[in-house]
Amino acid sequence: MTRLLKTIVTALLSLSLLAALAAYWGWQQVQGFADAPLSLDSPIEFKVERGTSAKALGRQLVAQKLLADNWQYPWLLRLQPELGAIRSGLYQVEPGTKLRQLLALLVSGKTKVFSVTLVEGLTVKEWQSQLQTAAHLSWVEQPFLKTLQDNGDTSGLPEGKFFPDTYSYHADDSVLDLLGQSHRKMLQELNSAWAQRAAGLPLKDPYELLILASIIEKETGRADERPLIAAVFINRLQRKMRLQTDPTVIYGMGERFKGNISRKDLLEATPFNTYRIDGLPPTPIAAPGRAALMAAAQPAAADYLYFVSRNDGSHVFSVSLAEHNRAVNQFQRKAQ
Repeated sequence: MTRLLKTIVTALLSLSLLAALAAYWGWQQVQGFADAPLSLDSPIEFKVERGTSAKALGRQLVAQKLLADNWQYPWLLRLQPELGAIRSGLYQVEPGTKLRQLLALLVSGKTKVFSVTLVEGLTVKEWQSQLQTAAHLSWVEQPFLKTLQDNGDTSGLPEGKFFPDTYSYHADDSVLDLLGQSHRKMLQELNSAWAQRAAGLPLKDPYELLILASIIEKETGRADERPLIAAVFINRLQRKMRLQTDPTVIYGMGERFKGNISRKDLLEATPFNTYRIDGLPPTPIAAPGRAALMAAAQPAAADYLYFVSRNDGSHVFSVSLAEHNRAVNQFQRKAQ
């Protein structure tokens, strides 16, 4: 081998070595860049719009000051092209998240999950106010009525027909999807309670059971008392006695209720004044939970016809009017 040829080979080997060293250095730079935490001091919601490419995402990260302007990002996508298959949506990003982890999250499509709890004992109007302020939930007007219509219910009476529970959703999901779940769950729970009802109940159909359950829900929050409250109302219905329950009066008063019921209110003729009407009111007055539905379906085996509050969340139950009046004197009139 001539001296010139040796020189050329040596030069080529040196250049190859330098190229290899440069490539290794570049690879290390890219890997270090990918495993460095984003510039993030607190959790954020990070939105990837539909149609955003991985390259556009890099510009978005720089614009939002999560990454410094860099040369490593395009090279990371070349070295690991699978990290570029990002999906749109709203993501929760925590402090300490690395770029590689962020890209893996966006590739997974595991968008942020939100939840809303529809509390038992509340009305459709109260739930609507809550849902209107729920984060990232797509709103439509009259969602409860629209949900009923979408499910074949044209009655125009949404009260009580949605099950109280915690529901999950993703950003920009429609409120109709959430309420659809709630409505279908109420139908399921109501039909289950109706199928398990005790024999001889003075209730014509599942809707009447739903109405009664809503009253039970409003009368007590104590699990041990629900079957007893149900027994009182069932016994009164069987004896053709009026229910005389304050929550129905309050519901019928609507916005006029300011915290107290007057004698005039009890004498007012409204469809919901059970001091004036016979039987059940025309619709539920709130959303009953599973326990209230089952209490209406399976009331306690008790002869009670009356109950009065002890002012501590519990009630005194009585068989006779004389017993009831004594309890009223003890727990209500003395407290006034």
